[in-house]
Amino acid sequence: MFHSVSRRNLFRLAPWGMFSPIAAQTPSQPPAAAPDTFPSQPPALVREMVTVAHGNVKRVRELVEARPSLAKAAWDWGFGDWESALGAASHVGNRELAEYLIAHGARPTLFSATMLGHLDVVKAFICAQPGVQRIPGPHSLSLLAHAKAGGPAAEAVRGYLDSLGDAGAPPAVPLTEEQVTALAGTYQFGAGPTDRIDVTASKGQLTFTRTGTMGRGLVHLGDRVFHPQGASAVRIRFAGEGASTVLTVHDPDVVLTAKRASA
Repeated sequence: MFHSVSRRNLFRLAPWGMFSPIAAQTPSQPPAAAPDTFPSQPPALVREMVTVAHGNVKRVRELVEARPSLAKAAWDWGFGDWESALGAASHVGNRELAEYLIAHGARPTLFSATMLGHLDVVKAFICAQPGVQRIPGPHSLSLLAHAKAGGPAAEAVRGYLDSLGDAGAPPAVPLTEEQVTALAGTYQFGAGPTDRIDVTASKGQLTFTRTGTMGRGLVHLGDRVFHPQGASAVRIRFAGEGASTVLTVHDPDVVLTAKRASA
């Protein structure tokens, strides 16, 4: 037999919250908190994108399909050495990656046009902006180096840039083995676990690495003064000898002073 139930008793008998307007409108799980970097793209993903754009076609496609805006991603490797995903593909001469990125929104540049062998574009750019051929790309790689990376398809561009006489990188001042050994070591600038600079040597090339970051090659300008690759306005100077050697970074003022901790 059916018994009528008052509105008050209906709410009393029903499971708690079944007819609650609040329960009906509130998700069962609260939304995850937005990261501190929101609305910027996640930095780790941006760095991965630029890294894999040096040659991992499969991973580049996966990332761009998941987040199309990553085709335009750019990363600062240190000291303002900015590199885009397209810039990475261009300086390693990966035509497939460069064309894929441009097709998905990456902005073409003089460097990508050079690697791809677009002679008319390169000539027009230099005609419109004389001297632009001397501007280095990511990691201080010259425009001529990008033409060389382009292989046979960029041979005409390479010949044109060769004819200009100043599209290559100026030579670094060589270091003797004795000078390299004298400067290599660990330099401390604080008490924290990452407050140290490792200056390492390989085949006459010094590399500057803060603990936990990517190493930066150093270009010797003479008299123990260097600039990091991709940051020609920055100066890294060494003074003193042995355990008393001090490293300073100028950008343009002194931004870091580190004393040698070990040879």
